[in-house]
Amino acid sequence: MSARARAWLVLLLAGVFEVGYALSVGGSEGFTVLSWSLVAVVFFLLTLYALSVALRTVDVGIGYAVWAGIGAVGAALLSPVFFDESLTPAKALWLTVIIAGVVWLKLADGPGKTERPGESRQPATNQRPETTALPERPAPA
Repeated sequence: MSARARAWLVLLLAGVFEVGYALSVGGSEGFTVLSWSLVAVVFFLLTLYALSVALRTVDVGIGYAVWAGIGAVGAALLSPVFFDESLTPAKALWLTVIIAGVVWLKLADGPGKTERPGESRQPATNQRPETTALPERPAPA
């Protein structure tokens, strides 16, 4: 399995952890229920760690959008199971749009996206480019 495929699997796992986090935050009732609150903290740490690992390979914009989409759709689909919430046809339609967007983002990050030898995924440094001095203005007469 390629590094890119592994990164996408880790990104999917991060999305599943995000669903767990969203649901457990709902169950914590504003972090007033200790058991749900502790579960929320665990899922929070797991989702951030898995997301950070996936973003070593997957572009940040695409990875974050996919992660958030999985979390939103998963929480919306499972909230009626765990809480007194409903899934209306209108909500289902818009969740389908989100799912389609996530699929298209994955396709946009397809096999044509490879790093060239010697290229690094490290962020750019904040070094200032060297500037040339402006010519001095003559003093007023």
